[in-house]
Amino acid sequence: MALSLGWHIILACFGVALPAMIFVLHWRGVVKGDAEALVLAQRWAKSSAVLFAIGAVSGTVLSFEMGLLWPGLMGPFGDVLGLPFAFEGLSFFVEAIFLGIYLYGWGRMPPRAHLLTILPMALAGVAGTFSVLSVNAWMNNPDGFRIVDGEVVDVDPWAAMFNDGVFLMFAHMWVAAFMVVGFTVAGVYAVGMLRGRTDRHHRLGFTVPFGFATVAALVQPLIGHVLGLRVAEAQPAKLAAFELAETTEQPAPLRLGGLLIDGEVRWAIDIPKIGSLIARNSFDKPVPGLDQVPPDQVPPVNITHLAFQSMVGIGTLLALAVVVFWVARWRRRDLTGSRWFLRFVAVSGPLAIIAMEAGWVATEVGRQPWVVWQVLRTEDAATDNPYLWWTLAGTVVVYTAMTVAAYVVLRSMARRWRDGEADLPSPYGPDALTAPAGDGRR
Repeated sequence: MALSLGWHIILACFGVALPAMIFVLHWRGVVKGDAEALVLAQRWAKSSAVLFAIGAVSGTVLSFEMGLLWPGLMGPFGDVLGLPFAFEGLSFFVEAIFLGIYLYGWGRMPPRAHLLTILPMALAGVAGTFSVLSVNAWMNNPDGFRIVDGEVVDVDPWAAMFNDGVFLMFAHMWVAAFMVVGFTVAGVYAVGMLRGRTDRHHRLGFTVPFGFATVAALVQPLIGHVLGLRVAEAQPAKLAAFELAETTEQPAPLRLGGLLIDGEVRWAIDIPKIGSLIARNSFDKPVPGLDQVPPDQVPPVNITHLAFQSMVGIGTLLALAVVVFWVARWRRRDLTGSRWFLRFVAVSGPLAIIAMEAGWVATEVGRQPWVVWQVLRTEDAATDNPYLWWTLAGTVVVYTAMTVAAYVVLRSMARRWRDGEADLPSPYGPDALTAPAGDGRR
């Protein structure tokens, strides 16, 4: 499940963030007559369609895994979680419909009406993400049911979907999606500029996603801080693992690095009082330690701590990078002329993906041993199927094949665009396959 979710969530980010970037480019083309922006909008939409198709496959795998791998969760709590999953399926179809209308609407619809078809597609991507995040938020903040004599009763799906933690968790993931997509797409054009393609096409392709990534990178620490304050109240064991706090300290230091070995913190750098400030919004409030957690409810501390610090560290680095870029631009210095800066942007997309994945590792591993916080333990929710390793092997094969397919198709499309092909309905369309040798379309 971790493999499937960790892979699928990258594609989900493109479904959330890329339509907004396409809308900006298309709006610029329609309203300001920017032909280059329209070219980018069309190309990004076709790339988005490839990712959407592959995401449909990986999402289908996930839907089966929920039932097959977690019978102890979906059996008793299926009625509680049914509503958000239903909305997610509806959002998927709406997004698919309007993506199709947008792709085939070029030259067939009035320009402004065509532009507006992006909005339902974008909103459906956001709604689907909210629905899925509401399930995870519910697992951290269970609501909308009671358990009487071991049975789940008084189910309120709306209360479960709109639980206390959903809006902050959704905001955190929504902004993370714009960081991942913004830095990844900007990185593609940064590589192009490193190879000497410094025309307006590449500069516009760099600037628009980098602008979105800038806003996301600067807003994300604020959302993360507010979310961290809530973790201190709702899940103190997770916070203790985040901060590597083996005992309750008042005030608590900020620990950089380090590992918990035999109950002792080693190789950490302590910054006095900053831990209390970050976790409790105060210089003197205590940060609860692992000594207050029952031994059978202590999460895997080192994995949680290192994942959390990786997320925060990479996020801070990316935020500093965008500040440096825009300050330099304000001072009339264009860092897109710096090969070192372009190299950093080229790797910023993978860095943003690592930060997002590390954040999910921190929140999911930090919740252990619970699947549903203080209600259902992981060992009671998971399947005991003896053929589980065969399932994992099959999943590895499927996701490896999809990764290779995505790479081959997108590289083929990029190559044909660079060769001058404007009309590219599919990477291996009939025109491309039947074209005579030497016309640039093979």
